[in-house]
Amino acid sequence: MWNEKSGSRDYQSSSSSISRSFFSHFCSSALRTKALPSPSEASVRAVNGDGLIRRLGLFDLILLGVGASIGAGIFVVTGTVARDAGPGVIFSFILAGASCFLNALCYAELASRFPAVVGGAYLYTYTAFNELTAFLVFAQLMIDYHIGAASIARSLASYAVAILELFPLFKDNIPNWIGHGTEDFLGAISINVLAPILLALLTIVLCRGVGESSVLNSVMTITKVVIVLFVILVGAFEVDVSNWSPFAPNGFKAVLTGATVVFFAYVGFDAVANSAEESKRPQARFNQMNLMSMAVRDLPLGIMGSLLICVALYIAVCLVITGMVPYLSLGEEAPLVEAFISKGLKYVSVLISIGAVAGLTTTLLVGLYVQSRLYLGLGRDGLLPSIFARVHPVRHTPVQSQVWVGIVASVLAGLFNVHVLSHILSVGSLTGYSVVAACVVTLRWKDKTASEVSKNWTSNWREGVLCLIIIACCGFAAGIVYRYSYSFIFLVVAVIVATFAAGSLYIRQVYVDPPGFSCPWVPIVPAICIFFNIFLFAQLHYEAWVRFVVLSILMVGIYAFYGQYHANPASSNETIIYHRVTAEETH
Repeated sequence: MWNEKSGSRDYQSSSSSISRSFFSHFCSSALRTKALPSPSEASVRAVNGDGLIRRLGLFDLILLGVGASIGAGIFVVTGTVARDAGPGVIFSFILAGASCFLNALCYAELASRFPAVVGGAYLYTYTAFNELTAFLVFAQLMIDYHIGAASIARSLASYAVAILELFPLFKDNIPNWIGHGTEDFLGAISINVLAPILLALLTIVLCRGVGESSVLNSVMTITKVVIVLFVILVGAFEVDVSNWSPFAPNGFKAVLTGATVVFFAYVGFDAVANSAEESKRPQARFNQMNLMSMAVRDLPLGIMGSLLICVALYIAVCLVITGMVPYLSLGEEAPLVEAFISKGLKYVSVLISIGAVAGLTTTLLVGLYVQSRLYLGLGRDGLLPSIFARVHPVRHTPVQSQVWVGIVASVLAGLFNVHVLSHILSVGSLTGYSVVAACVVTLRWKDKTASEVSKNWTSNWREGVLCLIIIACCGFAAGIVYRYSYSFIFLVVAVIVATFAAGSLYIRQVYVDPPGFSCPWVPIVPAICIFFNIFLFAQLHYEAWVRFVVLSILMVGIYAFYGQYHANPASSNETIIYHRVTAEETH
């Protein structure tokens, strides 16, 4: 009996020891951070042939951001929001643009501070916070990108078929299953053949190289911008100022609600940040030892320049469309087209359809591009299988990652009615922007040095992170109060608590000026970004909240059984040191 009990105790002790070891390893791995990448990291990869090639100048970066933002939204969302906000939709776009401008300032600082390597929000989070948080940010962003790409592909297929049907040969002769999609089966299944074909074509273009994809994006973006400018110019002569009265028929709340909707029309600057490893500085010759200064100039200008262009175009379109016809007469599906048809300008409606196709094409192209670069970053760090880290030695593109992204989008677009999944979109964007704003704050804090007491610095860091969490919680509480029309006093309390937390960040932390572009008024600007982003998060459909929780739990499980054992945040730095030593020995 004693031996049996002893054996049972030994087994329980061993099992307990394994559990403690697993949990201890999980915690230590999850809290790892990635050292700020060396400016020479990209040059080492370029020499080895596993890096991306620098072909994107400032003009290319601006077109990349505009291409990602100006899609069918400018032809559809402007009108649908105007039906509720009235001509006051102009202020909806101004408010949303101002919020995105603050977020873009945060992105611009980190894009100039980090050496030119892929990763974007994931890389910033990995450096400023920890490995697990970075992995979760990647997962939330990637779901947004995958579903968004599938949705855009189906819309693009529908628009392409609509243009073909303008010709008598094709009118009423194209089956729904080719481009418009079949009727829903089991609530979600809807066959669409053309969408995967379009995705395959764009994937091939992206695999051929960033030069080819940049040319296509530039041509299509310039085309749609010219069409939008033409629409604005022609529509300006049809404006009746009496249609602008009343300006905000449903009050400021409708205008603010409109701002929460159109916020997502400005999300192209994330694509510019993710193109860091392929950007160049047109004003100077390529210099491998000065890669950071190259990104300092191009990336912030690309981020801010593309955003300002989008703001101007959106506001101009809003002024025209609300001035041409009464806001209640705007259509739901194609408000711009219907507005011009009502004025007898059918040829403009054809141009609008062409502009919508160009806009959807560039938005889809940039979306697929960004996804592959994010997969590339995680493959390099070991959080995903190494196949995602491979770069074609001739094309200098992550072919495997790009093909995988195309396959996922094709399956979603070809088989599912992705509009059913639209309720769970935008979670990744809002959480990603919030974390990026928090990264700006934490990376500005004065680093500990060998002479400082580690416990004191760690205590200050935890206090600062707690303040950031309080600001986020207050933003969510304010959003809930606004959404469900609770007492105004609760909204005031949430704002006051967030203000005190931001004040604590300002007073109790020591900040240093970063190299390159600097976001102004830190930590106030990032705090405002976090508060408003999470405020918008609270406006999302409840299914989006469920998706956030379920996906986070699922990704923690994947990290626990794969990521923590394969991740190696120091691998890049070790490669650089190895090559430096080899070079010194050679000389």
